[in-house]
Amino acid sequence: MPANQFPKSYDFHATEKRIYEWWETNGYFKPSNDPQKPGFDPQVKNFVISIPPPNVTGELHLGHAMFVSVEDLMIRYHRMKGLSTLWVPGSDHAGIATQLQIEKALAKEGLTREQVGREEFLRRTWAWKEKYGSIITSQIRRLGASCDWERERFTLDAGLSRAVREAFVRLYEKGLIYRGPRLINWSPGLRTAVSDLEVEYSEEPGTLYYFKYVLADDPDDYLPVATTRPETILGDSAVAVHPEDARYQKYIGRKVIVPILGREIPVIGDEAVEREFGSGALKVTPGHDPTDYEIGQRHNLPVISILDEAARVNQNGGPYAGLDRYDARRALWEDMRAAGLTLKEEPYTLNVPRSQRGGEAIEPMISTQWFVRIQPLAQAALAAVRDGRIRIVPDRFTKVYYNWLENIKDWCISRQLWWGHRIPAWYCDSCGEMTVAREDPQQCASCGSGEIHQDPDVLDTWFSSGLWPFSTLGWPDETPDYQYFYPTSYMETAYDILFFWVARMIMFGLEFTGQVPFHAVYLHGLIRDERGRKMSKTYDNVINPLQVMDELGTDALRFTLLVGSAPGNDMNLSLEKVRANRNFANKIWNASRFVIQALEGLSLDSESPSAQSPANDWTLADSWIWARLQALVRDVERLFQNFQYGEAGRLVYDFFWGDFADWYVEIAKLQLNQGGDRAKSTAATLVRVLDVSLRLLHPFTPFVTEELWGHLKRAVQEARLAVAPEEWPEALIVAPWPAPRPLEGWEAGKIADFSLVQEIVRSLRNLRSEKKVQPGRRIPAVFVSESAAPVLREQSPAIAALAGLDPGRIEIHKAIPRKPEGHIALVVGPVEIFLPLSGLIDPAEERIRLERDLAEAQAQIARLEALLSGSFAEKAPPQVVGKEREKLDAYRETAAKLQAQLAILSSE
Repeated sequence: MPANQFPKSYDFHATEKRIYEWWETNGYFKPSNDPQKPGFDPQVKNFVISIPPPNVTGELHLGHAMFVSVEDLMIRYHRMKGLSTLWVPGSDHAGIATQLQIEKALAKEGLTREQVGREEFLRRTWAWKEKYGSIITSQIRRLGASCDWERERFTLDAGLSRAVREAFVRLYEKGLIYRGPRLINWSPGLRTAVSDLEVEYSEEPGTLYYFKYVLADDPDDYLPVATTRPETILGDSAVAVHPEDARYQKYIGRKVIVPILGREIPVIGDEAVEREFGSGALKVTPGHDPTDYEIGQRHNLPVISILDEAARVNQNGGPYAGLDRYDARRALWEDMRAAGLTLKEEPYTLNVPRSQRGGEAIEPMISTQWFVRIQPLAQAALAAVRDGRIRIVPDRFTKVYYNWLENIKDWCISRQLWWGHRIPAWYCDSCGEMTVAREDPQQCASCGSGEIHQDPDVLDTWFSSGLWPFSTLGWPDETPDYQYFYPTSYMETAYDILFFWVARMIMFGLEFTGQVPFHAVYLHGLIRDERGRKMSKTYDNVINPLQVMDELGTDALRFTLLVGSAPGNDMNLSLEKVRANRNFANKIWNASRFVIQALEGLSLDSESPSAQSPANDWTLADSWIWARLQALVRDVERLFQNFQYGEAGRLVYDFFWGDFADWYVEIAKLQLNQGGDRAKSTAATLVRVLDVSLRLLHPFTPFVTEELWGHLKRAVQEARLAVAPEEWPEALIVAPWPAPRPLEGWEAGKIADFSLVQEIVRSLRNLRSEKKVQPGRRIPAVFVSESAAPVLREQSPAIAALAGLDPGRIEIHKAIPRKPEGHIALVVGPVEIFLPLSGLIDPAEERIRLERDLAEAQAQIARLEALLSGSFAEKAPPQVVGKEREKLDAYRETAAKLQAQLAILSSE
């Protein structure tokens, strides 16, 4: 497209959908070396990520936006590096969350799941999934996710369901899955067991109730006991005291009477009792408290469960049977008060366990459930990280991982739900035996009876999620995908599900495949508001990523999330940051538009510079931008290899906006105006720098870079610029990643010379601003420097243009006998600059400025002299000491010149 038809601004609304469909239609999201296609080579290196499957119930939130942005960056980078990349997409059936949605819908019809029955309930759930399940994946597409959508999986699809059964049966056959009564977390609202990880604790105001446990053999004596849950008195099996507590030693071995119920229970001694808590005597309720359960196991106490599935008191609660747990608390306490058994009540801050999903208070209860005997699996998972087969980024989470696995308890995997993977166990109505099988049995494996029924429970959602990296590739079958793409490469997810999901994937991967499921775990942080608060409806601070993309574009949101984050750290997000990065996208567009316009009308034949290496006729600016670009490529590669994506993005941002757009493009305009070979060489440099910049930016901002790269490619072809065709493929998404080039030795000198030019221009601009010189006014200048005179002569046109000097009235001298009269003086490194601004300045203010600059230089001299006279000069590497000495010499030179200028000013 001709430059005059090139859009003046970036219209992301018209671009993003079109570009994404073009990528997908052309198959760029698929692995370049595909085991399902002809020509497959198993020796080609691959890079694989399994997407953390979002809940099928979900709608896009910032957590999704973060992981999609990070993972897409990883995938795009490795795709451009030439690896056969695969990003496996999919969604999770989300047992509790989805079932809640259907139960809410039934409630609106005045129905319950029990009334419609399991078969109808599941039919409705599948219908709901078909209707709403694609919403989250379509929203993930909006973010530019370059997943292979033909390989999309769902945790309840046929292949994954088969994998779940296979895993369950293998563990059962090895004795690593068992069923039995244990104390578990019970959610009364959801009517299901939940794991420890699905329980959140909140500090809430409560009451500490003190009461009497009367001695059975002495009605006038009692032990004072304190509890925060009086209703659990109904299930007490003992009263425990510390065996070394002198107050209560005489009671150990005697009996006390359970209030109201009249049961006799023993007083026992146990070192788990905290003498400082409450009265120092602890009521023991093994059926409703984890600590009490352990005490009960040690002392062989009976386990009495007093609550049913709805948290109502059962038959063990005597006269309180049928009451809700909180109603029973009030009724029991009042009856105890009437019986003279209460002592006092105190305000007390409770740490209340609540269900992540339902929000109601969790009740520890004895229940018959299915468990994974987790210790052997945990040991293997610990070893995989300790011996380096898996790396956790950032490293500080490694200790957290170790601590959790070293103290892990058996995993309760059964849930009293209907939506999910049903447990493959059948009970015989004839002989009572159990059959566990991979395929639905027709008869009992023990007695052959056909009278069998399946366990009604389903598996914890995290059981199927733990198989995700390999079940999605076809396991347990040795499919071509599984053989080539497993183990996967990275697992990227939020640090808050390190235990929920990551540890379980590692345990299952090692158990079922004999290999680690991935080689690195990258953990991103949580997203908070600009004040560091958690985003919630309560604070009214939730940012909807869909609205942000509609208003500011996907690239702006992605770049903000990627550059604003560091591994494992939470980030604060504001719309102002996204708006600033929308401006960056516009800056990329405008700079690219200038380059493409520069190519129009130029005939860059095969003899034109390709900008692959410094040409002999390159200007200082050309050499400087090329050296800076190559340093950027090396730094970005190093940072990417060390998972420092945010820092890499910041470097690219600073280079493009600062070095390229603000400096080189401005000088390039002057060079293009010279015409001829200089214009051709400059255009070639502009093209190469823009090309590399767009490639480096592509994993961060894929849409705007792909659109611009397409325009740039066409413009290069029309201008017949000498470039290798293989370097300019059909799309940026598959273009080669810039390869780091070794230093050639010339770079440092060119960078130093141009840095001096930059400092001179900045100083002149600052002075003009400080003195309020009219922007259009061109000023004469005298430059004095023995060492920098050659650079000043060569660069005077650029300095004049950028600093507003009169090019016809610039003087450059190695030395002058005295300061020109009526001039103001600046010192920039080895250069003195004299400007005839005496009629525009106040001599007193000028003296203050010179004295301020001199004081700063002298302070630096004192600091460096002290540093170099101490132990630093002996201990630091010689090259480091040398650099500090160079700084000292430079400050001494600056100070001398400032003192000379002050002397001249005083004499006038």
